[in-house]
Amino acid sequence: MHRIFRTILVLSFFAAAAAAQTSPSSETDSKPPSKPAQASPRKVDHAAAYYHYTLAHLYEEQVTAYGRSELANKAMEEYRLAIEADPSSEFLTSGLAELYVKTGRIRDAVLEAQDIIKRDPNNIEAHKLLGRIYLRSLGDMPGSGNGSDNILKLAIEQYEQIVKIEPGNVDDHLLLGRLYRLNNDLQKAEGELKIAVKLDPDSEEAVTTLALLYSDEGDTSHALQVLSAVPDTGRSAKLYAALGATYEQRKDYRSAIDAYKHAIQLDRDNLDAIRGLAENLLNDGQIDAALDQYKVIADANPEDAQTYLRISEIYRRQGKYDQALDSLKKAEAMVPDALEVPYNIAVVYQAQARYDEAIKILQDLLKKTEKADTSYSQADRNNRGIFIERLGMVYRDQENYPAAVETFRKMLTAGGEDNAKTGYQDIIDTYREAKQWPQATAVAKEALQKLPDDRDLRMVLDSQLADTSDPEKPLADMRSLLKGKPEDREVYVRLSIMYTRLKRWSDAEEALDKAELLSAKPEDKEYIYFLRGSTYEREKKYDEAEAEFKKVLAANPQSAVTLNYLGYMNADRGVQLEDSLNYIKQAVSLEPTNGAYLDSLGWAYFRLGKYDLAEESLTKASLYMNSDPTVQDHLGDLYQKTGRLKLAAAHWERAVEEWNKTVTSEVDNDLFAATQKKLDAAKVRLAKEESEKQ
Repeated sequence: MHRIFRTILVLSFFAAAAAAQTSPSSETDSKPPSKPAQASPRKVDHAAAYYHYTLAHLYEEQVTAYGRSELANKAMEEYRLAIEADPSSEFLTSGLAELYVKTGRIRDAVLEAQDIIKRDPNNIEAHKLLGRIYLRSLGDMPGSGNGSDNILKLAIEQYEQIVKIEPGNVDDHLLLGRLYRLNNDLQKAEGELKIAVKLDPDSEEAVTTLALLYSDEGDTSHALQVLSAVPDTGRSAKLYAALGATYEQRKDYRSAIDAYKHAIQLDRDNLDAIRGLAENLLNDGQIDAALDQYKVIADANPEDAQTYLRISEIYRRQGKYDQALDSLKKAEAMVPDALEVPYNIAVVYQAQARYDEAIKILQDLLKKTEKADTSYSQADRNNRGIFIERLGMVYRDQENYPAAVETFRKMLTAGGEDNAKTGYQDIIDTYREAKQWPQATAVAKEALQKLPDDRDLRMVLDSQLADTSDPEKPLADMRSLLKGKPEDREVYVRLSIMYTRLKRWSDAEEALDKAELLSAKPEDKEYIYFLRGSTYEREKKYDEAEAEFKKVLAANPQSAVTLNYLGYMNADRGVQLEDSLNYIKQAVSLEPTNGAYLDSLGWAYFRLGKYDLAEESLTKASLYMNSDPTVQDHLGDLYQKTGRLKLAAAHWERAVEEWNKTVTSEVDNDLFAATQKKLDAAKVRLAKEESEKQ
């Protein structure tokens, strides 16, 4: 009411002014009659213009307050009368154009603004109005295509004019930079954003947007440089959060954690910063601390299903499966139709070895997402590929290898080359795990026939042939893939693994040295250190192996596979047992259902003489790796040590059977011979005991 009352007073004032200006004065009457008027521009009537503008403004406010369309028409009519009284007023024509936008008459607004620009090319308000119209239209455009591309170009054209007319406006340069970025014109985007930062170095929006552009291009060094240029005293919560995201992209999780903590200190209610802190604590292996932060988010926003999914993931990683399921049930109640929740329930069931329940859920998901072949979107294909692969993995864990192969074969027709490639690799791995080597080779050949240009599948076939036949031809084929380019790194890595399996140590070390020279990323170098440590371990160069493993851990303390390998290597030799146990415990805490890590843990306990704990871990390991000869051998040693020779002999016999099915490259000949010797001695002793009973 106050705003309308004030407008009425203004209306009265302008009405009086109009009356005064249109009444003839005595001074005018005293002048002699003028000559007949010649054709001339129509005289501007400011008072009438003010009067009609005020009415238009009043109607416009009432449209906003009450939403009555007939008032909008009245407002437009008053604007037209005002413009008729003062045709040169860009303010009035801009006002009419804005009203057109508000009432959805976009075409009229565009025409009005374009007409202004024709008369006055430097009219900033008209350019901005057109720019806003195009931006709004761009936001309303579904998907991408020629329509949205054309609108984007029109918006860019307007803002290019705007920054020429008004070069000192930071917001205009920012917006143009964002438009260039949307148009994938990254060089121009960078130029505009740099201008914005130069105009206002303290502009949080300018600094963070430029940093985000660099991050999106993978240039995190420049992103950090831009963000770090802002002194600590000038950093806001948003800027610290941007720093955290940039450090996270560089996998510098400790620095990311520190940045997010600063952001939260400045804005304790910033759930995005708390989520960033939680993610990086999780990435850094600080699982308990990450869980605490997710609980804070859940308390602040109990309806956030995604947070409960993350909490369930942590509980699953901790081996707290019941709590993981409780969290998933909470998420399911919030988003009952989300596919992600039942999928994660199936993953927990798989970890618990509740295979039949996991299979049922995954089969239901596949049935639920089934459509006619022609109607699958790319997202549909991706989801179905994930569900099919997980179902195949559950069958494989269950040692139902035929069902696993049959399931993985469905990935070949799920749509998309990636699904087909992954499906073939999973089938090959399944046959290898089942120790069905000819079948694995046949599928590797089939895969390369179907996808002849896929270098990875070609290397898989070469590796398979090197394991099962004369290795010289596949090794030569692998070497033929070397082209003197950075892509050679993957070839050298594969060659090193093949040479190591063939016990050609010097060739393996040379290939790793060449791969390291081509390793630009930190994680690529870490993998080379790990492979070199593995090669040294198989050569029985234990000190050199330990040095390589520790290089990995110095860069990535949460490398579960490295923690396990180093711990097992020393525990198996009976050295540094407490340290070895701690390494393995860390690996198991990161992957509590990994059968190999559980075996290592049981073996470390065995070496320490803690037989109850050893049996608990080794029994768990056998649930996940029942066909692994090393697990069976370890169980045999445990049962012998604890006076259960008959059980020991049964496990040693199973170990020998599994080794006999294994290709030469995967057999530890010394361990195989020792196990055979233990089995033979046990059989003699058991036979003697049996005869003595009789």
